[in-house]
Amino acid sequence: MTRTERNIHLNYIGEIALILFATTIAGALSQRIGIPSVIGQLLVGILLGPALLNWIRPGELLTAGAEIGVIILMFMAGLESDLKLLKKYFKPAISVATLGVILPMACFYIYGVVMHQNFERAIFWGVVFAATSVSISVEVLREFGKLNTKEGATILGAAVVDDIMAVLILSIFVSMFSSGSSQPNLALSIVEQIAYFVMVYVVIRWVAPLLIRLFERLPVPQSVPIMSLIICLGMAYIADLTGLSAVIGAFFAGIAVAQTSAHEEVATNISPIGYAFFVPIFFVSIGVEMRFDHFWSNILLILGMTIVAILSKLIGGGLGARILGFSFNSAYVVGAGMVSRGEMALIIAQIGYQSKLLAPELYSELIVVIILSTVIAPLLLKHAIARLE
Repeated sequence: MTRTERNIHLNYIGEIALILFATTIAGALSQRIGIPSVIGQLLVGILLGPALLNWIRPGELLTAGAEIGVIILMFMAGLESDLKLLKKYFKPAISVATLGVILPMACFYIYGVVMHQNFERAIFWGVVFAATSVSISVEVLREFGKLNTKEGATILGAAVVDDIMAVLILSIFVSMFSSGSSQPNLALSIVEQIAYFVMVYVVIRWVAPLLIRLFERLPVPQSVPIMSLIICLGMAYIADLTGLSAVIGAFFAGIAVAQTSAHEEVATNISPIGYAFFVPIFFVSIGVEMRFDHFWSNILLILGMTIVAILSKLIGGGLGARILGFSFNSAYVVGAGMVSRGEMALIIAQIGYQSKLLAPELYSELIVVIILSTVIAPLLLKHAIARLE
């Protein structure tokens, strides 16, 4: 190893130490003043990143740590979810996801036309903001003890359906309008995703229980938690190969392990790894993406897009729940839980940029709007939970 490589590795170690210290302090301060701790962690990313102090920059280590963090976060969400509750509220979840995709697409198409975007670019704004990333909402729901409620189950179920719909819509639009080099085969994507969900059923019903029983017999410390992580990472990786988000695979892996006798042992051992190390890196990585390069020159565009992003998802998701009998306050919680865009919208925006479906001069502004809606979402969800209680 050269001296330069060694210095780079030491810089990574210093960055991790700084992230863990800052997020712990920020989380404690956030709870002290009555806001979700995840907000403090997101703000740490903005403060330490290129937007302000520039002490931490996006890189391979941060990206890898963040990816593992969100996978573990959603694995824990699946582990703590009640499968019967998810099945019970699957119908409302479909309604929430459907209206939560249609309304943002319609609103952003209109807004794009008003802002003089052509048809392809205006409609792709809607595709970007039709996506939902509930990893942040999951953390807020856990913090307030609402993960295993009808609202929590509906949000989680809707997130799965929403993710599938967003991926399919993305595939259609890239196939139809892309001028880039990579155009996905839509029919093949659908077949792969159907096969993936068949595999999910097989893993939950037979494979996970069998593997856990086998590893329980091994004379190796922590063999069962290790096996659960293998299931988690394996299902996340295969989900990503089929074009779905890796967090969908991690979530179903958590549900699979939750049906086994090792549920408590896995939760006790995996939770500290995730919440003490990887999850803070994930939240900081979102804040680090924030830039203020052209913020003030395009402030009206950014504010307009942020308002449309929040209201379209809030009203669309809430209306989907309200139609199927949820009270106003319950529907408000569901709608607020669907507002966060996070990594899913960032990925779609990047694909759109590479496929020339987004105006290059507005790409940075779009990223700022995604980050702003992601930062505001936990505050909105906290307010909704307070009204519900």
